[in-house]
Amino acid sequence: MRTGRLHGASIRRDGFVKAVALYGTLGSLVLSALVAVPAGGTTRPAEAPVRTPAPAPHRITFGHCAPEEHLPAGVECGRLAVPLDYAHPKGKKISLTVSRARATGSPRERQGSLVFNPGGPGASSMNFPLYGQLDRWRKTARAYDLVGYAPRGVGRSAPLSCQDPAEFTKIPSRSPKLPPEAFKRKKFAEAKAYAQGCARNAGPALRHFTSANNARDLDMLRAGLGEKKLTFMGASYGTYFGAVYATLFPGHVRRMVFDSVVNPDPRHVWYRNNLAQNIGFERRWQDWARWVAKHHKVYHLGTTPRAVLRTYDTVRARLDRKPLGGKVGSAQLQAAFLKTGYNDAYWPVRAAALAAYVKGDPKPLLKQATPLPDGAKSDENGNAVYTAVECNDGLWPRDLRVWDRDNTASARVAPFETWDNAWMNMPCAFWPRFSPRGAAAVQDPMGYAADVGEAAMPPAGAPHRPVDVRTAPGALPPVLLLSAERDAATPHAGAIELRRRLPGSALVTERGAGTHGVSFGTNTCANQYVERYLLTGRTPARDTYCGPRAEPKPVLPTAGKRGSK
Repeated sequence: MRTGRLHGASIRRDGFVKAVALYGTLGSLVLSALVAVPAGGTTRPAEAPVRTPAPAPHRITFGHCAPEEHLPAGVECGRLAVPLDYAHPKGKKISLTVSRARATGSPRERQGSLVFNPGGPGASSMNFPLYGQLDRWRKTARAYDLVGYAPRGVGRSAPLSCQDPAEFTKIPSRSPKLPPEAFKRKKFAEAKAYAQGCARNAGPALRHFTSANNARDLDMLRAGLGEKKLTFMGASYGTYFGAVYATLFPGHVRRMVFDSVVNPDPRHVWYRNNLAQNIGFERRWQDWARWVAKHHKVYHLGTTPRAVLRTYDTVRARLDRKPLGGKVGSAQLQAAFLKTGYNDAYWPVRAAALAAYVKGDPKPLLKQATPLPDGAKSDENGNAVYTAVECNDGLWPRDLRVWDRDNTASARVAPFETWDNAWMNMPCAFWPRFSPRGAAAVQDPMGYAADVGEAAMPPAGAPHRPVDVRTAPGALPPVLLLSAERDAATPHAGAIELRRRLPGSALVTERGAGTHGVSFGTNTCANQYVERYLLTGRTPARDTYCGPRAEPKPVLPTAGKRGSK
């Protein structure tokens, strides 16, 4: 499930999902009603609790940041050693990168460290200390050291890779709206090869990329910062492993903000969450089409939503047959327009690029849909971590006939995103099973095994089962949840479910809005609740609502500019 990330050869989505502007220009987020328990899945015991306490980490020593971080003076960096395997805390260690900007207020104002995670899995918050430069963050930055970090596997934190980045980002590529059987078999084979690459490159360490270990790393970070209790802000997937943290370490929580909430129900992690996400993106895609039709006099793409989407589908089919400029195929077009589902700030520029293309000027679309040339390594790295965490965490069908059945049904009602989402998560059907000694074997699912490759291999051991997120009444200080009613990546039902599982939590809902990421954006009402909570610990009433943010204005991009990439 990509939550705050995108897929394919572009910047990878969480979730469940590629970087989308969340908190102004400096910030980024970088997932069913169709099925019951996934058929073809396996019943597994819960992940064994880690009873051996991890050794107390050394206080992080901060100094100059490495050039690779591209952070300015005023931001300091350090390293944190954590166990690879918390069941053997004295064994192999991995090192996480951490960044910090000191609180700008007086010593009397300072309230400690505020740690932020932007989602993914696979996203880094190393640039989070820069948020303090934004006006909306200034009061919070006076009270807190703003702390970012790269989770395990991400960036320079024991980086994970499953495929040659150049091959992963190879363009152009296809995304047919109705994939034929031959195309499906090709994608199944690619998914299996990717899973095999993860197992080959990471070895036994692969099994330790999980949300539970991300939560344990977060507690090590809290201790390494010298904080007795954690103040944390998580967005998108960050809300999920933040909730896992609250479940594992409720007594270590000071304050927590969960923005754009993943559904934590173990039955939904992650297969059903992705199916629900398909429906969410279809709804937002219709929202965009209605907005474009409303501004037909500007874009001339259709006077009704159906006409707008028919125009888009015509362009998609054309690029599927003949890529634009040898760079933008239907998959690149899809990745670019998927961002309209994450943030309505993309609505005007994407509509303008499509309109220009239809009128005979392909340059704006080529600029907006061509992946940035220098992002291959980070894109593949983010994708690898996303895949490892979600495949290790969740209950995934092992039978490709189940994937085909469920996604065919999903595509009937949510055609925009369903199949792209399925291809992104397909490696989980082939994910390694680990023996007690850590050896991995990639299993061939049933159904298409003869077309995909070798004979099926028997499972050896079992993956982790999702953590049952919940706390007892009174075990956790009040926490603040934020959700947009029409969020596609993390549908609103997830926020309601987490509020139920964390007694005493408060939910602020942005009515009629769908931008992924509510706090410290353009909604003053929501911003006031977040700022008051972080500064005073006070939460609003259990159910609180804010009006929607203003719709974007239709604007044609300035000639020659890249637009909102």
